[in-house]
Amino acid sequence: MRVGLIVDSACDLPYEFSRKHDLFILPVTAVIDGETYIDEHDPVRTQEFYQSGLLKKGHHAETRAFSPEQIHSLFMEKIVTQFDVAFCETVARSRSLIYDNATEAMNTVMANYDKARSAAGREGKFSMRVIDTNQIFAGQGLLAAHTLKLIEKKLSKNALRHEVETFSESIFTCVIPRDLHYIRERARRRGDKSVSALVAFLGKALNITPVLFGKGAEAQPVAKTRSFDVAVEKVMNYAAARVEAGLRTPYVSLSCGLTWTEIEDLPGLNVLRESCERNGVELLLSQMGITSSIYVGPGSLCLALAADPHSFSDFQ
Repeated sequence: MRVGLIVDSACDLPYEFSRKHDLFILPVTAVIDGETYIDEHDPVRTQEFYQSGLLKKGHHAETRAFSPEQIHSLFMEKIVTQFDVAFCETVARSRSLIYDNATEAMNTVMANYDKARSAAGREGKFSMRVIDTNQIFAGQGLLAAHTLKLIEKKLSKNALRHEVETFSESIFTCVIPRDLHYIRERARRRGDKSVSALVAFLGKALNITPVLFGKGAEAQPVAKTRSFDVAVEKVMNYAAARVEAGLRTPYVSLSCGLTWTEIEDLPGLNVLRESCERNGVELLLSQMGITSSIYVGPGSLCLALAADPHSFSDFQ
């Protein structure tokens, strides 16, 4: 039985990791200044976007989920013909229509897959599940990496889904938005009220760099700093200390909306690397994808790990 894992373009993971584990990327449409682009997490295209400045302030950028019909076509062509069981892990349903559209596509696929599967020479039935991860960006990446380990254990479909949904509740995410003006304006256009706590926390001090922390997509502001570098160092020190205390999966996921040169210069990154190496933890370091960068703003950072219940201040 061949099991496949599908993630959407909001999921940040190193490109080579995704290729090695044969992850299927469900694309997201990006619209920037009226021009349409398909985000398939291609590293060359992503790098071009960062170098072109298209993701910077001053450009009107938004993301759109693929329609149920588009997703249906992809599933029929790429998933039904290659796998016997497939799991599709989507960005938090509260942040996107991807979960709803993928679920609708799954239902039509399950009713019509026979001919496509037969033509591809695959025998037996096909099964599929769509899971709302309630995660964003690096958190999605962490869950996907853990799911791949579960798939290797050859669990039953129901057991695998239960393990994934249970594990997701132990993922803690840190986000450092680089430009609060960008966050506020994007939230206004989307009618997104999820940043109201951040605005209340900071008041009019939009020159402050906050650290957001919490489970999954429900992060709340826990610290204000006077610079991006200070905020980054706080997050790196938190993650390093949490690694030393123990994790629930041997991964830390870190995605950054920066050039690779800027990423390597991040304060505290080497401290985190050394802590991971000492404790047998793999640091999944990636450049933030186009979709996630549009959502949280260029220059931002997202880190995720899975651990027992704790607060950010416990590891400062």
